[in-house]
Amino acid sequence: FLVRGRLGGAASVVSRVAVPSVRQRLAALHGKALNYDPDAAHRPEDGWRIDDYCEPLPREPPGPPEHGGPFAIAQTLLRDYRVADPRIVRAYYDENAPLEGRDMLLELRFLCFRTYAGCRVGDITDETREVDGRPVHVWGWPYRTLEGHVEQGEMSWEVWKWLDTGDVEFRIHSYSRLTGAPNPFTRLGLRLIGQRERRRYLSSACKRIARLTAEGVRGRHPAGAQARQAGGL
Repeated sequence: FLVRGRLGGAASVVSRVAVPSVRQRLAALHGKALNYDPDAAHRPEDGWRIDDYCEPLPREPPGPPEHGGPFAIAQTLLRDYRVADPRIVRAYYDENAPLEGRDMLLELRFLCFRTYAGCRVGDITDETREVDGRPVHVWGWPYRTLEGHVEQGEMSWEVWKWLDTGDVEFRIHSYSRLTGAPNPFTRLGLRLIGQRERRRYLSSACKRIARLTAEGVRGRHPAGAQARQAGGL
């Protein structure tokens, strides 16, 4: 769901796009509560949609994630929200705020419709776990919908590295359901084509991070140099 539209700094996109409106909407997210219970069951029979995507990324040698390698490059892309197609979703945020707990204002774009929605980044995952008897290192974060969002739910973005083979993957897991939108035309649009646009967005995010990670490995995208300068994990 994310593409960069940061507040502050020379790279700011907001400085060129409706500064007062975006700034005010983003500031209004502070203190807003989630619009769902993340600890409750999220069952399809209760209207929740479950989505899971997995995209292979360039491989590394077996073992822990390597310094400046594909895993670290994908991390950099996720931290800066560079995986989204800006024709579908744009995100505005304070680049000086810590990633964990960061408020984000999403601009959802489909056909001639535009609507804003608020989210908050949840706890960052950075751990090695065992899955089906295999060790895998996982780094990522979820964002969660706030009051006033047209949906309820959570979407997790994660990079996985299988330590036994060196395979690296980008994974998305989400659960969501519609809550309605104040604008009746937006409500109609979401119900008619919302799920189609969602699938298009998630599929494009997978392909985009794979392409940008590969470009970073070859030195053709700045995320590669940034990952190496950051010292990997």
